[in-house]
Amino acid sequence: MYLQSLSVLDYKNIESAEIEFSSKLNCFLGDNGAGKTNILDSIYYLSFTKSFFNAVDTLNVRYGCEMFGLKGTYHNNNESDHVAVGYKLNQKKQVKRNKKAYKRFSDHIGLYPLVMVSPSDTSLIIGGSDERRKFLDGVISQFDTGYLNALLRYNRVLQQRNNLLKKFADENRFDEDTLSIYDVQLCEYGNFIHKKRKGFVEAIIEVFQEFYQYISGGQEKVVLEYQSTLSDSNLDEELEKNRKKDRLIQHTSIGIHRDDLLLNLGDYPMKKVGSQGQTKTYLVALKLAQFEYLKNASGIKPILLLDDVFDKLDTNRVEKIVQLVTDDKFGQIFMTDTNREHLEHIVEKVGSDYHIFRVENGEVKK
Repeated sequence: MYLQSLSVLDYKNIESAEIEFSSKLNCFLGDNGAGKTNILDSIYYLSFTKSFFNAVDTLNVRYGCEMFGLKGTYHNNNESDHVAVGYKLNQKKQVKRNKKAYKRFSDHIGLYPLVMVSPSDTSLIIGGSDERRKFLDGVISQFDTGYLNALLRYNRVLQQRNNLLKKFADENRFDEDTLSIYDVQLCEYGNFIHKKRKGFVEAIIEVFQEFYQYISGGQEKVVLEYQSTLSDSNLDEELEKNRKKDRLIQHTSIGIHRDDLLLNLGDYPMKKVGSQGQTKTYLVALKLAQFEYLKNASGIKPILLLDDVFDKLDTNRVEKIVQLVTDDKFGQIFMTDTNREHLEHIVEKVGSDYHIFRVENGEVKK
């Protein structure tokens, strides 16, 4: 599966672009702020019906315009799929596949698996636990619609339970039977989500460590661990145990919405001891492990987006990443860089199947 062509209209700083892609490697060269990342983000949008960077669509409309449009043609097993996204200010966006509009955008997730590596991924390490849960949820939801539905239902029930706790406090009363109804649903969805998250992390740990060892030269040990209250206890017991506390603070203090990932370099948190190069290597290895997992789960090589991936890395680590991504285990790759030497080095490894584009002030030229 690969993206054959892309049409962009008034998306961020891209006024208009019509691009035909290589099925293997596509490189975007240009200065910072030229629009390279916005091209990659538009490709991400076609897979996930949202931007990698801005959840609010009004922020994705080019300044001074009222709408944006994206179109992509995918080639898979001698068949073509056409995906179109349209958004107009103050109106509901539309996402269509082969001219048929989706009633639920979640039905689109997973059809065109994709992994993006971006400088903003540092939020996984330096950000809060919500960033790491978002990573877990985003990966698993790409191939498991049951997980996505359970997550949506869990969050809805969680909000309803929190609203009920606030209502009890406002009215100076408490109804344990009513609260228990929500607890039963939280346990049903929460246990399912916990099992899936645990299975995902266990599945990628070994390949993640192998990628990190290869890129770093085998000199450093990294740790990836799933942390959840449900690992040591039952959610129904914990909800009951924390009921008085929840009444006092007026929200649910326990559950899979509090899960986290432990990201360590040796025995210490990566965010405290990792250099810029080590942090970047950790994130690249994690995303490549995500790629392997999605490939095995879906039977499709995901599209790989590498945004400014070589920044902060020494020559040896750059060389290792080049060797990895030019291997046949990867499918279609899109990458950006300000350094033409990096791209030319990669092109030499790939051979003839590549396209290089120059991006200047939102304009894309081959």
